[in-house]
Amino acid sequence: MSDLSTSTSSTYLDFNALTRLKGEAAQDPTKAIRKTSEQFEAYFIQQMMKTMRESIEKSDLVEGGNMDTYQDLMDKEMSLEMVKRGGLGVANMMEKQMLRAQELSTQDALRLHAPKTEAQAMPLHPTREAMALQPEVVKGYQLERFTGFKLDSVTPRAKP
Repeated sequence: MSDLSTSTSSTYLDFNALTRLKGEAAQDPTKAIRKTSEQFEAYFIQQMMKTMRESIEKSDLVEGGNMDTYQDLMDKEMSLEMVKRGGLGVANMMEKQMLRAQELSTQDALRLHAPKTEAQAMPLHPTREAMALQPEVVKGYQLERFTGFKLDSVTPRAKP
């Protein structure tokens, strides 16, 4: 299927393998894209398995001090094996997307990301316009005018 399946030492954990992959990318980018996407998927699966294991409650009877180390190693090998057998499909999707992006020329990519309109400066002090209110709303804000007091015949009180 791929070079990832032929040697297990060529993984995302091996810096020499990453250096070789960088050299291969300079010679044949499509081959390097496939390897890189497979290694990413293996890392993704390994992190997913690690997170799933952390969600399980641990028991002192079964778990030991070195158990976590061996569990991590097993998760890494399992993730590599899963990718060899087809994985989750993340590598396939990444490979298609990267190949599609690689087919675009630089000018095409710049045209895709170019702004549609020219940028215009915003005014520092924009003019504000009053909003027109509808007549029924205006009636609700009108004040009632008080025309004055109406005095009835009131007798003055006597002072005590």
